[in-house]
Amino acid sequence: MTTTAPSPRPVDRPRSLPRRLTGRVAVAAGQLAAVSVIVFALTTVLPGDTAEVVLGQQSTPEQVAALRAQLGLDRPVVLRFADWAGGVLTGDPGRSLVTGVPVADELAGRLASTATVAGSALAVLVPVALAAGVTAGRRPGSVTDRVITALATAGQAIPEFASGLVLVAVFAVGLGWLPATAGGGSFTGPAVLVLPVVVLALNQVGRLARQIRVGVVETDRAEYVVHLRRLGMAERTLLWRHVLPGAVPPTVQQLARVVDGLLGGVVVVEALFALPGVGAGFVDAVEGRDLPLVQGYALLFATTTVLVNLAADLVSDRLAPHREALA
Repeated sequence: MTTTAPSPRPVDRPRSLPRRLTGRVAVAAGQLAAVSVIVFALTTVLPGDTAEVVLGQQSTPEQVAALRAQLGLDRPVVLRFADWAGGVLTGDPGRSLVTGVPVADELAGRLASTATVAGSALAVLVPVALAAGVTAGRRPGSVTDRVITALATAGQAIPEFASGLVLVAVFAVGLGWLPATAGGGSFTGPAVLVLPVVVLALNQVGRLARQIRVGVVETDRAEYVVHLRRLGMAERTLLWRHVLPGAVPPTVQQLARVVDGLLGGVVVVEALFALPGVGAGFVDAVEGRDLPLVQGYALLFATTTVLVNLAADLVSDRLAPHREALA
């Protein structure tokens, strides 16, 4: 009796780069569409009434009703969402209900400040996290590794408002070395950026450093790295040519989460240090129940998050071409 060998199981081949790119862009577009619906739905259920906020507590019900009709707040939610979504797609997300300024102009006017603060924090924390993560990862279990890991965990655990208040008390109030706030709501010099940047970087540097450490430890123990070390390759060459490139792809994904954390932290930091960015503007818009502005700020944060994660996904895929895409 003869038996036939079972046919080999077909191997799934990774999809081509254009197909993966198209798929991920389509997912990102779907996420943005879903976020738009969620943002509009959540802002419509905010407590309070914009008309009452604008007119004040002395307003009469007739005045409030007239202003609501003038602002279009008495229209059905579905119609308001359709108008808003159409405006977003054409680059016109409406006007502020309080000031009448176009939402796009309001966002553009504050975006430069936020980009300066967040970009400066990112420029500080990336090299610090890289140095700390590599140092700890190359000496796992050592005193140096434990100290760096403990400091990274502590920095990540301290909320921005707490570390900000402590730094202001020490360096602004106590020592008088740095300004406590931006004063009139504008940048008066580079010194204004020091404390906000330190607060943002302090909260996020530990997260990135710990991921770099894990990547370095795992890659440093890989068989091919051990074999190259056994052959006598210099440690510096191993680090730059093999260990760091192997640790980069997961670090890029973590870097996207760090950027998300900076976007969340910048709201607290700008309010704490009186910086004229989108975080402070978002807080003001919520307090004034200015729905178009609240929707614009929320959509800006969500869009940035989706695009940053999409970019990180594509970069990681490019840096790790051996990884098979999931069907």
